[in-house]
Amino acid sequence: MAGPGATAVGIKVKDGVVLAAEKRMTYGGFIMSKAARKVFRVGERMGMACAGLYADMQAIARALENEVRYYELSNKRRMKVRSAARLLGLILYSNKLFPLLTETVFGGYDDEPRIFVLDPVGSVVEESYSAVGTGAPLAMALLDKEYNEGMSLEEAEKLAVESITVATSRDSLSGDGIDVLVIPFKGTPQVKSLPLLR
Repeated sequence: MAGPGATAVGIKVKDGVVLAAEKRMTYGGFIMSKAARKVFRVGERMGMACAGLYADMQAIARALENEVRYYELSNKRRMKVRSAARLLGLILYSNKLFPLLTETVFGGYDDEPRIFVLDPVGSVVEESYSAVGTGAPLAMALLDKEYNEGMSLEEAEKLAVESITVATSRDSLSGDGIDVLVIPFKGTPQVKSLPLLR
């Protein structure tokens, strides 16, 4: 992705979903912030991790959170994760002439844990794990090697942190700590802020 960089990952296992992103916000060669939050909760059992332009990440997170909340209050039932991912795809696609410069890993659970990957114009692809952003090639190399669908949620969290750490060691647009959103299947989501492992 051209422009502002980042590294974000998502991993699905039988016990839930892990979403993580590093905290560096850059503009050109300048580090604007070392505490940018690129992981967002959506409702009670979904979330997203983003890479790209920080303002666009915040805009789509707010828009999706409002739409999901409105749907669930109006219909008195939970929105399915696949439906929320497709809704996010429509939000992105509606701006295709002036794209929101963000790549997104979206995940959560309803009948089972799910992960979806979205590009800036709203393509929606379901995966078991993925990485986006300028550090994605490095993170994916480790994810491809180490991912196992039978791993525990704790192992998935450790792998997410390790994959971002590997990416930040070579991608100058990524760094300064990691935010992790752990969404246990039928449990309460937790957001953690961690230092980079070295």
